[in-house]
Amino acid sequence: MLSVHIQQLAKMKVMTESEQQSAHTSARYLPGKNSDGGEPPRRSKWKILLALILVGSLIALGGLGWTLNKQIADKFAGQLWQLPSVVYARELVLEPGAQVRYEDLVKELKALNYRKVSKPTRVGEYSTSRLKVEFIRRPFQSRSGPQQARHVIAEFNYSSVKRVADANTHREYGIFSVEPQMLGMLETDSNELRLYKPKSELPSTLIDALLATEDRDFYTHDGVSVVAIGRAFLANMKAGRTVQGGSTLTQQLAKNLFLSSERSLWRKFKEAYMALIIDYRYNKDEILDAYLNQVYLAQSGSDAVHGFALGARFYFGLPLSELRIDQQALLVGMVKGPSYYNPWRYPERAKERRDLVLSLLHDTQKIDDETYKKAIKQDLDLQPKGHVAGRQPAFFSLLKQELNKRVSQGYKPGLGLRVYTTLDPISQASAEGVVRAKMSALKKQHGKQLETAMVVADRQTGEIRAMVGGSRPEFEGFNRALDARRQIGSVVKPAVYLSALARPERFTLASNLDDKPLTLTDEKGKTWSPRNYDRQFRGEVPLVQALARSYNIPTVNLGMSVGLDNVVDTLVDLGVDRGQIPQVPAILLGAFTLSPYEVTQMYQTIANEGRRSELTALSAVTDSDGEMIYQALPTAKQVVSKQSAWLTMYAMQKVVSEGTARYLDSILPSLKLAGKTGTSDEGRDSWYVGVDGREVVTVWMGRDDNKNVKLTGSSGPLRLYADYIQRRDPEPVKLQEPKNITDVAYQVNQQGGLTQACIGQVELPVWDKDGRQSQGCENKVSTIIRSIFNW
Repeated sequence: MLSVHIQQLAKMKVMTESEQQSAHTSARYLPGKNSDGGEPPRRSKWKILLALILVGSLIALGGLGWTLNKQIADKFAGQLWQLPSVVYARELVLEPGAQVRYEDLVKELKALNYRKVSKPTRVGEYSTSRLKVEFIRRPFQSRSGPQQARHVIAEFNYSSVKRVADANTHREYGIFSVEPQMLGMLETDSNELRLYKPKSELPSTLIDALLATEDRDFYTHDGVSVVAIGRAFLANMKAGRTVQGGSTLTQQLAKNLFLSSERSLWRKFKEAYMALIIDYRYNKDEILDAYLNQVYLAQSGSDAVHGFALGARFYFGLPLSELRIDQQALLVGMVKGPSYYNPWRYPERAKERRDLVLSLLHDTQKIDDETYKKAIKQDLDLQPKGHVAGRQPAFFSLLKQELNKRVSQGYKPGLGLRVYTTLDPISQASAEGVVRAKMSALKKQHGKQLETAMVVADRQTGEIRAMVGGSRPEFEGFNRALDARRQIGSVVKPAVYLSALARPERFTLASNLDDKPLTLTDEKGKTWSPRNYDRQFRGEVPLVQALARSYNIPTVNLGMSVGLDNVVDTLVDLGVDRGQIPQVPAILLGAFTLSPYEVTQMYQTIANEGRRSELTALSAVTDSDGEMIYQALPTAKQVVSKQSAWLTMYAMQKVVSEGTARYLDSILPSLKLAGKTGTSDEGRDSWYVGVDGREVVTVWMGRDDNKNVKLTGSSGPLRLYADYIQRRDPEPVKLQEPKNITDVAYQVNQQGGLTQACIGQVELPVWDKDGRQSQGCENKVSTIIRSIFNW
């Protein structure tokens, strides 16, 4: 732009020395001159002053132009905006035999805001019939590359995918992915949120509406439109108030990119000057592309929503390409004033503005009569509340940690990365729903200070499917799921029993354990006398029953027989940090602290046949061009034997069928679920860890001030888990029996102990709810006690 000023200055007539002399000579004979031909002193001074002002103004204007030009060039030459990283949920994968049900796909499509119709004809639509879903998948960018729109039919058996085929060619897919749900964005150094979409990918009707409403002379003016200013002046004079602006889109872009909202002539002058420079340097499509992604459309908390692509998701929860013409018109109407035309707060005002935009489209013949009449009859059809995506603050807290830990050179926000996660929107929505409902009821009984945390992980892969950090899941703050270390109580017991069962020459599920008064003395002479929760003693109890009913004294006797060091080693193998485990007998009853996240890791290893898969929330990260930056790799490692893990899971099923979690069996008796309740000393913490065929779920309840909440694992967390698992539609636990597991028959003597008996009999004995049976082998008996022989 500086060169333009130089060229203009060069065209000015510059007087040569001879010309100046000639002018001076002729001036002697002009009226009003002194006899020597000079000017009167006052007039001469004014001319010099005016000349200096003129030259100074030109220099200042040129300097300002040079400064503004450099500012604009630097901005457009680099990254125009700080782009937030967009976070996505896991992809739902459909393939023949996959444990995905008809209901799962329907829930997924609803969560993605697909529209149910009688027959899909457009992207984002679906229809259903018995065990069949027909839908047109949206195009999306997966971590492996761009995926095109597809019209498919998915057929299901009652518990799995039967086939997926193209609706037109009937060609079957071996594997088919549904696009992942956008979860939200990770912040940049600014508070601006946007989804960048080039002009070529935006609906032409939206651009027509924008130009008709905001700048109909956009393609003919030079950045500033005198015609538009005049038109706005007349309109405002006629209305007696400001009803129309004279700023072009280029001026608005200059203001939004470089200037404040200050109302002053100087700011307006700079805005016009910058618009001229921008129009001179860049073509119209480049300017429009920048405007479409820069325009301010809403406020989402402390973040500003910019650009039409993100505006579509904020107001309608849909991709911009799927908006109707009336919805596009509402977005264009928001440009004039998102607060003033807030459609949730002022729906009539917003509808009036939308209809004005539609009428301008109609007047400029961009839409026909029929389209116009149909559009103005439409409701606003907003999503219930303005948001960019769902809020999962606890999960995002974990995600940020993993990004900084796992992505090379640390995670750098502002580069527009795509972050693919493991979160399951169905699990997350179910978890949040039950926490809100259950905690509201429990707080009325146990005080408003009662808090909770919940972690849901895939049983096999360790991928985090959901996370709730407090009783109000949508609020940021202390993430109890990740950062609250609380005494774990009886949820430690499966690790103690697993440690014993890993020594089959000494222990089986049928081994008798002492349940008598016990006092232990440490090296300093300090004594410890553990007690059972019900304060009773049973003499002897079978190992499997001791775990199922969470007896303390038999557990301590078992742990001391195995050895504290061995129990600690088992805990470490399961995923617990050794530094968090004190070397004292009280650890056998959970007298040490872990977070719900760490407890979930421990149980995931047990539930996955002794294979530890490191818990993770991060699946992959790609840059804005789709190049892979990070990809999670499988980490499953066999850390304890399959046999001991299998037997522990078998015993945890007994916890549900006849032990402390039998409430769960009363409502879901056929699923053979596994789990463990836990309550810490004096009732400060209560736990439940549940396992179904799909997930491991840890629920904790307590108070942040560590006071007694008068809840047990059975009365608090177990009930929340039961509500969750019913919403989630649980899968049955199917244990694949490993080698060297033998069924052995036992009978219970009158003292409650077990004696091996009935070898070779078809029917096997059971004990009653009090742990006693002395009738030998009966034909009605069906319970099997498992043990290990001959590894």
